[in-house]
Amino acid sequence: MLFPLLMSVLTLHAQTSPRALQIHKDALVFDAHLHMINRQLYNGGDIGVRVSDGQVDLPRAKEGGLDAMFFTVYITEQYYPARYETKQAIRLLDLAVQQIERNRDKIGLALNASDILRLNKQGKIAAMLDLEGGFDLDGDLGVLRALYGMGLRVAQLPAHNWANEFADSCCSAVQKAGGLNEHGRAVVKEMNRLGMVINISHASDKTIEQVLEVSSDPVMATHHGLRSFNDIPRTLPDDLVKKIAAKGGVIGFHIGCEFHDRRFFDYRTKQAGRPFWDTKEIGKKESQMTIAEIDKRVARMFPSVGIKAPEDIKLTVDEWFRVVDRVIELAGEDHVALGSDFDGGPTPPKPIRDIRDLPLLTEAMLKRGYSEARIRKFLGGNTLRVVRQVTEKKK
Repeated sequence: MLFPLLMSVLTLHAQTSPRALQIHKDALVFDAHLHMINRQLYNGGDIGVRVSDGQVDLPRAKEGGLDAMFFTVYITEQYYPARYETKQAIRLLDLAVQQIERNRDKIGLALNASDILRLNKQGKIAAMLDLEGGFDLDGDLGVLRALYGMGLRVAQLPAHNWANEFADSCCSAVQKAGGLNEHGRAVVKEMNRLGMVINISHASDKTIEQVLEVSSDPVMATHHGLRSFNDIPRTLPDDLVKKIAAKGGVIGFHIGCEFHDRRFFDYRTKQAGRPFWDTKEIGKKESQMTIAEIDKRVARMFPSVGIKAPEDIKLTVDEWFRVVDRVIELAGEDHVALGSDFDGGPTPPKPIRDIRDLPLLTEAMLKRGYSEARIRKFLGGNTLRVVRQVTEKKK
């Protein structure tokens, strides 16, 4: 184990200047969307053990200089037809808390911004529990409060790429709420009252627009891209970028080439025979299956690491940053962040292998002429600001 680790460190140092490594070490590195627990639910194992596949585990996260994360638990669409979504949320959150406690020498559960800083002072990675997908398709506020009691502090409004009854997804074949309906507004207000970060990734444009009108807090698009670079429903138009920023919100940038480059997206779509968000085939079979049967079907999806693609169509890290540059041009440097989606399916820009290569982002920012203050904001300062504003406001 020591030799591969040494080679990994040497490889990274060969591509990263001493100044970039020092800035990266000194900054708060806060990933706003990081998958950590689904593979353990289906395949066993421990987040604290280095594995040879996938893109993230605690040893590699530490190697990449990670200080904090939205610890994402992901409810896939297969659980919705039979209405297993709340049970799945509870199972995933329960396992996440168990795994965090098992590795308490390396990581700790954070409920607010002060917890994040406290854990970092102890030399630990701070994990803020984040739900991707629907906690309940009906938006039951009692369920929401129960999950808050389990430690959940970040939640997505739409049910990933599926339809729920209160907040429309960007990519669902069915739109039920007209964006955000009356109950959806109640969900937003309850999340504001509790002090939960509202994640608008996967929401439709209309949903995002209406959430911004209702929410008293800034919101986050934790893992996104820009429609001006790739015109798909999962990316943001310029006008919504400006409105999210005007509300004090932050946009986290997905690490995948498929989000930011049309040529790569088209290649991936052609290989798969459908866009990555297409869930139309899910439904009839799953509605008749037990949760154990669905588990077996879903298990093979994890870890989810993108596709093998020709090197000449992959973005470089420098090219990837053009999207960040554009948002800074539109809305300013206070509204950009990292939201990698590692182990959630991205194909990273070259030469990034996985989370251990995060310092390459800092090197790229230095080469682009970003000030150290701007680099610190992107790496984690902006996300921490929103977390502090939402989780530590006076009630």
